[in-house]
Amino acid sequence: MVSSIPQLIATINPEKYYNESESKLEISAFKKLISEEGAHKAIREIQKKGKKVIPKSEAEHTLIYDSSSETLEPIYFFILDLMNDFGFGVEKLVDNFTSSPGSGHFAELGQRATIMQQQGSKLLGDINTVLRSVLNLIYDLRDFKLRLQLYDDLKDDKNKEAALLSLKQLWMDKVDLNKGNSSIKAMALGQAGFQTLIDAFLFAKDVEHAKTIDLNERVKRIIISRVIEFNHWLGESEKELRKRYKIEKTYLKSQVNSLKIYSRWARPYLKAAQELEMNEKSREPALIKTFNTILLELTLLGKRGINVKDEAIAGNLPKDFQKLKTMDYYSCVLVTFRFRGIPQRAGQQPHYVFGGRAEISFKGYALNEDELKRIDEELEESDLGDTLRLIEGATTESIENLQEEINSFINDEEDESEKSSTSKEESKDSSNPFKALFGGYNKKPEKKEESKDEKKEKTVVRKESFAEKEYIRPHVANEAKEVTFTLFDIYKKAHGMASFT
Repeated sequence: MVSSIPQLIATINPEKYYNESESKLEISAFKKLISEEGAHKAIREIQKKGKKVIPKSEAEHTLIYDSSSETLEPIYFFILDLMNDFGFGVEKLVDNFTSSPGSGHFAELGQRATIMQQQGSKLLGDINTVLRSVLNLIYDLRDFKLRLQLYDDLKDDKNKEAALLSLKQLWMDKVDLNKGNSSIKAMALGQAGFQTLIDAFLFAKDVEHAKTIDLNERVKRIIISRVIEFNHWLGESEKELRKRYKIEKTYLKSQVNSLKIYSRWARPYLKAAQELEMNEKSREPALIKTFNTILLELTLLGKRGINVKDEAIAGNLPKDFQKLKTMDYYSCVLVTFRFRGIPQRAGQQPHYVFGGRAEISFKGYALNEDELKRIDEELEESDLGDTLRLIEGATTESIENLQEEINSFINDEEDESEKSSTSKEESKDSSNPFKALFGGYNKKPEKKEESKDEKKEKTVVRKESFAEKEYIRPHVANEAKEVTFTLFDIYKKAHGMASFT
């Protein structure tokens, strides 16, 4: 991730958390660049020009713990549990690691990542195979549906004649053509005396009608025999087509379920392979190729809401604020861990423990609900979410893009059963004779889902009222300062830290 969390916070609230004097770029120019390019692009553009986005916070404290004999996990979990004890809702925002290529830890995790990748790749191959089968079934069912519509139109007086002509043409092209030179088209186009054969066949409604057509006896005998063949094919082909249509719909449902199962199986392997990837830090001076070294970077964000009414009752805010409607404000503590460790195998177990140097930074912020939402949105757009979006696209999106087409066939049977089970009173409803066919009486209207391709609008940080800006945020900021120092101080005293700022 190019942008750090403090830099993202500075882009969301530059008036309060952007250090204008240190960054050497005016707030107005910084805000304009963010509005034009977005947070991450704006920070990259500034860095390309040789400048830095220097963020600031309500309070900042740093401590350093260096011990190669003691493991690093207790430091992390002590602070995590301490934040939970203080009533913070804690979430992990960053979890990165890099091992030196010559270390045993690099080889161990490389093997695990390879296994995950191979399993995920195999399942993706199975998904592609089933997906091709689903696509072929959809195309076949679409053709069957068009064919069956012709048979349905035969029962409609308005469309009967057109449907009959279409089916006759289909019969001549698919069935009668197999007779070779004795087919209707071959005889009409290649033999003298049979030029009227095609028109006569299309014109004849049935055998009795064919006998009354004014044609020579030779042509008439052929027409009568072909009309009999066509009528026999018409009845048998409809039965066979409807049977095959039903079988392929059942098979489509089976294949879709298989596709969902394979997708569910593939996601954990793909996600695990992504999480086992290392960050590229080729220029990091602490990462020597032949050393046994690992670098870890973790970031925790703890937030604790402020109840304006309770604070007003306690006298920390004006009493009039008891009935004031405001945005939700949170005192936040951002804890960043930077570990430089020596991975050591834990006995005969295939696990490692890490001892080394830990630099822990505590930063306090006062943020409202809109600003926290924007932080989440910016993180989703960053490199943190790229691989997860690829996984999503490789599995669930493949199904969702075809879902409407699949449902049109799978739900077809359910619609017909619902139609047959409706009461006589509902069948007499003249408001819409086709409504029951589509389940209009039993189903709630579906909400239109937003397309994933459409870009979601970002949360707009609302402008603060006078009370929020002058009273509530300063109060939350003071609380953030106090609790940030308290967390830092408790850990420092509990472990007898000497190196701190």
